[in-house]
Amino acid sequence: MPNLEKPNLEKSGTFKLGNRTVKRLGYGAMQLAGKGVFGPPRDRAEAVAVLREAVESGVDHIDTSDFYGPHVTNQIIKEALHPYKDDLVIVTKIGAMRGADASWNPAFSKEALTQAVHDNLKNLGLDAIEVVNLRAMFDVHGPAEGSLEEPLTVLADLQRQGLVKHIGLSNVTAKQIADGRKITEIVCVQNQYNLAHRGDDALIAELAGEGTAYVPFFPLGGFSPLQSSTLSDVAADLKASPLQVALAWLLQRAPNILLIPGTSSRGHLRENLAVADLVLPADAIAKLDGIGSAKAG
Repeated sequence: MPNLEKPNLEKSGTFKLGNRTVKRLGYGAMQLAGKGVFGPPRDRAEAVAVLREAVESGVDHIDTSDFYGPHVTNQIIKEALHPYKDDLVIVTKIGAMRGADASWNPAFSKEALTQAVHDNLKNLGLDAIEVVNLRAMFDVHGPAEGSLEEPLTVLADLQRQGLVKHIGLSNVTAKQIADGRKITEIVCVQNQYNLAHRGDDALIAELAGEGTAYVPFFPLGGFSPLQSSTLSDVAADLKASPLQVALAWLLQRAPNILLIPGTSSRGHLRENLAVADLVLPADAIAKLDGIGSAKAG
């Protein structure tokens, strides 16, 4: 059973993110907002405590966005952690906005993107953002082809102004990544990927060869949590939870994968971070690999 008391995040390894090196096990702030990632959390004090414990436990990579809430998660991050530790890398994303009905809408205009960067800077209390991911919104539910030239050009200009240090892409295709590199350096890609959602297998390998970080969102299934009898059986054999095993599989899947599992409770945070101590044997990995293969078939 992974150690829930004193996780050693160094065991998860490190990888380059922009010009910084971070531990591969980080934290995603999406769940710090209210239900549906909209409005304030039920327990703001617990949200603050989760962030502080994450950093105290060794997390040095936090993923967020000002459209979580909106504004809510960034304001909580600032309250909990500002002034930030020198080794803490905060990554945000732009390209979407929330409607009054909690809908997710594209926000790709020059004005919207510029405002989004300034909102992130203000609510996080930063002069410059380490990494900003541009989230493609041609299809809210997954990557879809479409030109990112105009929004990426806007973001690259904000980078030249010194407001953004590095640029990444989210919810994108391999073609969009290749096209984006003609405009600016792309330091990371953030797409949906997990045991059962394996569409980026080839892309991850390609990015690993290039030294580019891949950050899977919904590593545990997101709004539809992973459920598999195979996963449950492997977890029982290892005396770990199914979600811990799913995270451990991602860590062992490729060296360029950076994990950002999110939670709004300290207990769940400890379970997530304990994954650094969980090593999956080859037979377990083979069984887990079959989940994605069976789904694809």
